[in-house]
Amino acid sequence: MRFQSMIITLAAFTIGISSASGLELKDVTFNTAGAGKVAFSHNTHLKINADRTTKAGCKTCHSTAKPTNLRYSMADLEKGKSCGACHNGRTAFTVAKCTGCHQVREITYQVKQTGPVHFSHARHLKTMQCNACHTELYATGKNFTVSMADMKKGKSCGACHNGAKAFSISKCAGCHPTKEIAFQVKETGITVFSHKRHLKGYQCSACHTKLYAVGPNKHVSMAAMEKGKSCGACHDGKKAFAVAACVKCHPYEDINFKIAQAKNVKFSHASHLGMYRCGACHTGTYPLRTGNRPVSMAEMKKAKSCGACHDGSTAFSVGGNCDSCHARS
Repeated sequence: MRFQSMIITLAAFTIGISSASGLELKDVTFNTAGAGKVAFSHNTHLKINADRTTKAGCKTCHSTAKPTNLRYSMADLEKGKSCGACHNGRTAFTVAKCTGCHQVREITYQVKQTGPVHFSHARHLKTMQCNACHTELYATGKNFTVSMADMKKGKSCGACHNGAKAFSISKCAGCHPTKEIAFQVKETGITVFSHKRHLKGYQCSACHTKLYAVGPNKHVSMAAMEKGKSCGACHDGKKAFAVAACVKCHPYEDINFKIAQAKNVKFSHASHLGMYRCGACHTGTYPLRTGNRPVSMAEMKKAKSCGACHDGSTAFSVGGNCDSCHARS
């Protein structure tokens, strides 16, 4: 990382002994412009080896006759000045290995439409060095926000995430979080939309922003979907199953009716859906809501409720064997 503006202040002291014995050594912290704090450890550099000799004596660095305050830039270090005298890739790791001294951190961008987006220095540094991005693409320190439109033109992340060097920025889920969405449908209960399932076959751009804005959207009725709006744009029976296949999205359950004068009745959605579609009963015979008015056997015999089909022709008659519906003891 070429921090041309970074200034290092070194205090050089004349030390007339070959080791640091008897001296109080302190770590020195340098505040750099745009690259955070850098800690220099005397103890690390003076660490004793297995043969009881030091890696470096004080005079390796402190060789001036009297204390001085010298200011060195990264450009100076790269020319062998200051730390660069040893950190040249031979005696010690090169100053080009920025993370040897400079700390890096994970960055979280708060994106209003999609939620937090995380940039991982640790992940990127597994395959590249800091100078891949700094300072050609990003200044060290804070940077301005870059739009997706700019990234598509090769700016910022788009310089590498172009589908050749790295995955394309059009693969939104590579960076932006997705979640399962639960719609509270009053008539039918909770309906879950699975981003994970849809992303197995489609890109985000298939829906966003042509069909849905990125972020919260207004509720769309089933009537509108049947006209090609919202989910209906794909769920038309050709591209994907039709919105008329209600049970693909809407939950259903068996219903237990408590009968005072007779044994209880269990209505099985699963059993009926093996032969009929939801539209056979809903909403002509039964409105899509809970708490419907109980229907008497006399009314069923007049083709109300279950009697609309259970007439002895379409299905067994409600006037036939009662045990067909009423639970046995």
